[in-house]
Amino acid sequence: MSEVFFILIAAITIASAIWVVFSSNLIYSAVALLFTLFGVAGLYVFLYADFIAATQVVVYVGGILVLIIFGVMLTNKIADNRISHSSRPRFMAGVISFFIFVLVMTVIFTTTWHTGEEQIATATVNTIGEMILTTYLLPFEVASLVLLAALMGSALLSRKKHG
Repeated sequence: MSEVFFILIAAITIASAIWVVFSSNLIYSAVALLFTLFGVAGLYVFLYADFIAATQVVVYVGGILVLIIFGVMLTNKIADNRISHSSRPRFMAGVISFFIFVLVMTVIFTTTWHTGEEQIATATVNTIGEMILTTYLLPFEVASLVLLAALMGSALLSRKKHG
C-alpha cells in the first residue's frame, strides 16, 4: 500500500515539476510549484526524514513560494504576460540533457547496490532538536547571527537614499 502512495506522490511531483518548466503563464507555474514542493516534502516523509519534510513545508512552501506568488500577484498586468520560449540553443540543451539522463540511468542500473537488512527508522525531530540545543548550539547561533546580518543588510540596501 505504501508503494502505491510513493508512486502517486512521485508522479504528482514529476508532473507538476514539468508543468512548472513548460507553463507559459506565471500564475499556473507558481501553483504547479506549490504541488512540486509539497511532493518533495512527501518524498522526504517516505525517507523517514520528518524534520526535513516539515522544514520543506515551512521554509519553501510557507516562505519562498508565498513570496514568489506575492511578487507575481503584485506585478502590474501580470495576467496578460506570457513567457517567451525563444531560446536558440534549445536543441543542444535537449541533447546534453538526454546524455546526462542516459549517464545517470547507466550508473543506476549497472551499480551493485548494497542491500542490507531492513531497519526501523525512528523519528528524527527529537534527535535533531537535542543536537541543536546541545552539541551544535554554537554553530546554530552563529548561523542565526549570519541570517540576521543578511536581513539587516537587505533592509539597508532596499531603503531609498535621501539627499
